[in-house]
Formats: sequence, structure tokens, C-alpha cells
Amino acid sequence: MEFDKIAVVGERELVLGFKLIGIHDVFIAGGQDAIGRFSELLNTKQYNLIMLSESLRGQMDSNLLRLASTSLKPIVIFIPMPGAGASQESVERLAKRILGVDIASLKGA
Repeated sequence: MEFDKIAVVGERELVLGFKLIGIHDVFIAGGQDAIGRFSELLNTKQYNLIMLSESLRGQMDSNLLRLASTSLKPIVIFIPMPGAGASQESVERLAKRILGVDIASLKGA
């Protein structure tokens, strides 16, 4: 699957990193504003991948969380905040596992 339309929704610290590596559709928002933005993006069907801050998972109602978990277009993944606990997967490893993209190699490019 080709990921030509990617969106990122979440806190400033998370979103700006993705903007720096070339993702243009980034939305800085938190709480219900972020969940509303995610719902809008999900309904447009124009994105192949939507990445959300992990902090939003606990704020979603069960219906929206089920949609996020089962959606195939777009694929929805939750990204941990930079500096989150050691038990959480790093953004670099998550991107490599899910997308096959080595973000660490892009930093030097």
C-alpha cells in the first residue's frame, strides 16, 4: 500500500516532528478538538494513514475507538509522545514497524 496522503493529529511536540520530515497535513490539537479533527479526517476518506497522539485513545468514545481500530482506509495508528515511558515503543521503531520507513536515516538527509 502506498501512503501518499498522511495526516497527523496531536500535541505540538508530536506533530511538529512529522512536519519536519515532510508530512504536510499536520494538525496541532488536544482533547475534544483533536478528536473532532480526527473524526473529520476519517470521514473525508482522502487519507491513507492517520497518525494520532496516544493520549487521545483514552478520550475517545467506544464507537470512534472501534472505527479507529478496524479502519483499513485510512489506517489509523496511535503514536506515543516523545519522551514517553520506556515501556512505550519509540516513534522511530513504530514508523519502521508499521510503515517500513527508517526515520533515523531521514534525519541526516
